[in-house]
Amino acid sequence: MTQANDIRSQSIENARHEPQGVTYAGYLSLDQLLGAQSPRTDQHDEMLFVIIHQTKELWLKQILHEVALAQSLIRAGDLVPAYKSLARVSRIQAVMTQSWDILATMTPADYLKFRGDLGASSGFQSDQFRRLETMLGLKDPRFLRFHAERPQAHAALKAALEAPSVYDDALRQLHLAGLHIPDHVLNRDVSTQYEAHPAVEAAWLEVYRNTERWWPLYQLAEKLVDMDDALLTWRHKHIVTVERIIGRKMGTGGTDGVGYLVETLKRRCFPELWSLRTQL
Repeated sequence: MTQANDIRSQSIENARHEPQGVTYAGYLSLDQLLGAQSPRTDQHDEMLFVIIHQTKELWLKQILHEVALAQSLIRAGDLVPAYKSLARVSRIQAVMTQSWDILATMTPADYLKFRGDLGASSGFQSDQFRRLETMLGLKDPRFLRFHAERPQAHAALKAALEAPSVYDDALRQLHLAGLHIPDHVLNRDVSTQYEAHPAVEAAWLEVYRNTERWWPLYQLAEKLVDMDDALLTWRHKHIVTVERIIGRKMGTGGTDGVGYLVETLKRRCFPELWSLRTQL
């Protein structure tokens, strides 16, 4: 009886701390979420196309949430706590990359049945993806024009373009640790695209050649490379999927399709973290 009373008392105590009126569907806004799919045709595979891209945007929202926290920690010099968010981003990127395999179950014939109804819409226009690239250091103000009719998205992307990137903050931490980073790199116009510098490569080389002394910076560097690696892997799988479904056709957003995507493989968010490996 004592044990039964204890269980009953614990249940009553737990109930007191449960928010009243909160349901699974309400907490997750499921009616709004599940009602957000509006295919423009009656073609079966268009629902998959919509859900894949909406899911990517949800994951991008979480990635931006994590990168913002990681960047604030790096900027404050709290490198170790930043690792968790950076590692989480890499895991999410892996899930996003795998989702291309699901989309690839859609054949060219399936896609062509509704492609014409997409108009000029394209993942090329994703403001969240462009904001992620910008926060990681790949800055290109030309993408602002795609969001002129969405003030909030436009303002968020513009703010990211005008703010230091994650890499800018990482380089400042190298400087604060006593490693040589040129003044013109530290005080550059952060709204412009970062350009690799030999002195920055030399600073990172010191970190990689003496990992015990610079362990927090070394681990930060590897977490950044993980993200860049995952981004490149995502881009490559995107190319393969697009070529599998539409070949070398022009993209719906007016880009050169696969040709444009191939060019993006040359972009590196943290160039010296790649080039230093040749020098080790």
